[in-house]
Amino acid sequence: MKKSKLVLAYSGGLDTSYSLRKLSQENYEVHAISINTGGFLKEEIDDIETKAYQMGAFTYKNIDSLNSFYQKIVKYLIFGNVLKNNTYPLSVSAERIIQAVEIVNYAKSIDAKFIAHGSTGAGNDQVRFDMIFQILAPKIKIITLIRDHQLSREDEIIYLKTQGINIPWEKGKYSINQGLWGTSVGGSETLTSDLPLPGSAFPSKLEKDLPEELTLEFKSGELISVNKSKGSPIELIQELQEVAKKYAIGRDIHVGDTIIGIKGRVGFEAAAPIIIIKAHHLLEKHTLTKWQQFQKEQLSNFYGMQLHEGNYLDPVMRDMEVFMKSSQKSVNGIVMIKLHPYRFELIGIKSPNDLMQTEFGSYGEINKGWTAEEAKGFIKLTANATKIYQHINK
Repeated sequence: MKKSKLVLAYSGGLDTSYSLRKLSQENYEVHAISINTGGFLKEEIDDIETKAYQMGAFTYKNIDSLNSFYQKIVKYLIFGNVLKNNTYPLSVSAERIIQAVEIVNYAKSIDAKFIAHGSTGAGNDQVRFDMIFQILAPKIKIITLIRDHQLSREDEIIYLKTQGINIPWEKGKYSINQGLWGTSVGGSETLTSDLPLPGSAFPSKLEKDLPEELTLEFKSGELISVNKSKGSPIELIQELQEVAKKYAIGRDIHVGDTIIGIKGRVGFEAAAPIIIIKAHHLLEKHTLTKWQQFQKEQLSNFYGMQLHEGNYLDPVMRDMEVFMKSSQKSVNGIVMIKLHPYRFELIGIKSPNDLMQTEFGSYGEINKGWTAEEAKGFIKLTANATKIYQHINK
């Protein structure tokens, strides 16, 4: 009997390894595909390919989507200083959108009738993947073994052992997703409200103790140099990550509302994203007006929420991206930073668009652009509305 073509989103982790092995034993011609959004080195891709064929893949393909990921998503997360619940830089949720789009495109290109992924029934990824698949390829059927059979990680390990595939429990204990915009870490501790992740769960270890200063330069809101070294934004993000991860910067646990309505915790390590967002935000505070900052903050928060919940294809996202790009025209300059173990300092900025100009006045010191009488009149008029309200409603 001819097998049906199925495209599996394959990362080489436990969930997708189980799915690949199980589906390959059934009536499917499994085409495993990995989407590189920054989490794979060349040797890692080779290793994943080897494992894919060992698990029973008919074909394996890795698609490099780094540039697409940056241009379509990461750039706007920087423009918006997006941190979910003021904490999480949307490391995984941002990647999933591009990965889902690329998977659909590939499935269409080989005329596959099925798409599979390794998401559970209690997480956000199932929503992101399924929504993109349903919108872009409504006729392709979605298969999710982990979700449909409510499998635990231990169940998957036991099954793979029966197939002669041994994944040590310690290796399968943590779910790690690494990409350009950070690494998420999930484990038994993140299923609780009180337990911290052990240091060993994070991919990077503390290697440097002595403080180190560096500079980030932005042009129209985009990163153009690290320590005066020029490069593409992708190259610079990766370069900064290599420097900052040695200080174990960017570790945290995010607690938030999931798309499916329950609370969730996830650990993450995102040294470069956190530093870039905070440095960019500081530069904006010097170069944007009060109302630009206010309006952009509201919009960026909504943009991050929509992206997190998988609504990337709604046209309102393109509308907001136009606004955010327009807001970056004057976001130019250098931000000085100091790295320490587990933390960093924003020292200051230098910008040709700095609105903190002493020729108009020095805050708390002396007024140059207005007189004392003008200040008194301004204050009196500003107080009028509340003065009238309080007078009428004693």
